[in-house]
Amino acid sequence: VQLQASGGGLVQAGGSLKLSCQASGGAISAYALGWFRQAPGKGREFVAAVGWTGGANYADSVGGRFTVSRDNDKNTVYLQMNNVKPEDAAVYYCGARSRGVTYQLAHTYHFWGPGTLVTVSS
Repeated sequence: VQLQASGGGLVQAGGSLKLSCQASGGAISAYALGWFRQAPGKGREFVAAVGWTGGANYADSVGGRFTVSRDNDKNTVYLQMNNVKPEDAAVYYCGARSRGVTYQLAHTYHFWGPGTLVTVSS
C-alpha cells in the first residue's frame, strides 16, 4: 500500500490543522495506522495510532489536543490537531502495519509515506 500525507502548513500557536493520509494500492481496512513526527535533529516520535476497529492511542504530549480517525470508505486516516504548540512543529508521517500491537514503535510499521511539514508560529 502507498501512503500520501497532506495538510501540513503554517499554523499559529493555539490554532488547528488537519492532516490527511490517503492510501492507494490497498485497503486501509487491512491495516492499523499511525502518525509519527520528526523534528530537526530528533528521532521519529510516536504521535497517535488507530487500530483496525477504530480504537485510538496517543502520545502523552498530544493527548486531549489531537484526534486520530480513519475512514475506510475513503481509504484515508486523519489527524486533527487542535491547540497546536510550538513543540508540535515537525514533519509528520503516516504509517501502516498489518499485524502486532506495538503501535508506538516506528519499526513495527511496514509502510510509510512521505511526510508533510507542520510549522508553528508563536
